[in-house]
Parts: sequence; C-alpha cells; structure tokens
Amino acid sequence: MNALALALRQVRYENRAFWRNPAAAFFTFVFPLIFLVIFNLLFGNDELEVPGGTTNVSTFYVAGITALSVVYTGYTGLAMLVTLARDQGLLKRVRGTPLPPWAFLTGKLVHMTLTMVLLVALVVAMGAIFYDVDVPTKTMPAFVIALVVGAAAFSSLGLAVTAAIPNADASPAIVQASSLPLLFISDVFIPAGQAPDWLAAIADFFPIKHLSEALQTAFNPFESGYGFEPLHLGVMAAWGVAGLLLSLRYFSWEPRR
Repeated sequence: MNALALALRQVRYENRAFWRNPAAAFFTFVFPLIFLVIFNLLFGNDELEVPGGTTNVSTFYVAGITALSVVYTGYTGLAMLVTLARDQGLLKRVRGTPLPPWAFLTGKLVHMTLTMVLLVALVVAMGAIFYDVDVPTKTMPAFVIALVVGAAAFSSLGLAVTAAIPNADASPAIVQASSLPLLFISDVFIPAGQAPDWLAAIADFFPIKHLSEALQTAFNPFESGYGFEPLHLGVMAAWGVAGLLLSLRYFSWEPRR
C-alpha cells in the first residue's frame, strides 16, 4: 500500500475514533454554538455600523464565532491531541511501524480540518436560521479562502506550540492561555473600536485578528468588491510559515522527561 493510501486510511481512522466518542464529539460542536447563543442573548440583535451601512450584531458574531471555530479546532484541538499522543508514546511507536510519520500527522490535520468545516457550516446555518444573518454569495470565495488560509496557519501553529508543552496535563492551560486572551482583543467577541489603541496594536501583531477581519469583510452584506483581504491573508500565511518552520525544527516525537 502506498503512502497516500495509508494517509487516507489514517484520516478514516481518526474520524471513526472521533465519532465513537459521542460525548467528546457533542461538546466539540456545542462549545462554539454556546458562545453564539450567549453573545446574542447578552447583546441582543441590534444594529451595528459596518463599512458601507448598517447590519445586525449577529452578522458580526457569526463571522467572529467562525474565527473561533478555526482557532478552536486548528490550534487548540490539534495541539492537545498531538501532545496526548506524544505522552502516550503513540508518536514514538508510529515511527517504528510501516505508517509514515507524515501520514499519521496528516490524518490528524485532515480530521481537524473536516471538523472545522462542519462546525463552521453549523455556525453559519444557525446564524441564518435563528438570527436573520445574510449568508454571503458574491464574497463566498473570499470567505472560503480566508478559512483555508486560517486553517493552515493555525494548524501549523498548533503543531509548533507542542514544543513548548511539557506534558498532556499542561496542554489545556498552555493553549488556552496563548489563545483565549487574544480572542477577546481580536474582534472575535467584541466589535472593533471598543478597545484602547495600544491593545488594538497588540492584536494586530497576532493572526487571530487578521482571520477575524478577513471573515468580517467577507460577511459584510455591503461589501462592494469580492471580499478578499490580501493584507490579512498575508499575515496569516506568514504566521503559518513561521509555525511550519518551528515545527520542523522543534517538533518532538518522544515523550518529554
């Protein structure tokens, strides 16, 4: 069996193992949806000024929770899964089997990407059905491109951060501490313009805000163009390349001592 076929088998295995744990699968999808419901309950569905006109607040939150879904699956989820596999000795054992190491990681990457796609579809559908959010058509290609670039960037960063995680017990704290504060200052939970300039400057340096901004543009019903944001996409891609280089240099297949 060639390496590509082995990688596809690993994807099927990861998906099957995921759905055979219904509790974990349920809360994986419910977690971002809870945020969407809570924010709409807390802040209502009032009007919100966006470039070109006025839309409802739920449109902002659908794009924001979509960004959260990408970070939640590509960065947080992948980092914790890989760290757990490393601590259990699974990564080390994989290197002694016919399964190529890259195929094993590809299985986890593709599985998390498929999870992200399904989660984003649920968030968008929920926004359209329950909160009167207009799903973009003209700017849909820009929305998809932003998702693809974001998923690749945060997946590479998820692999890179495992080098800084000493063990599986520490992984939830480290990945949450390195992402949750940024989510609050990156136009994901709070609309732009409500944070001090110095805090906005910090957010501009990291990729979460650029993902959120790219998705917000694509979801803006008054967008006159096609919704592409080259600057935001470029910053995310740069972070993705940095994460890939760090992964190639520091990724460990053996448990930490």
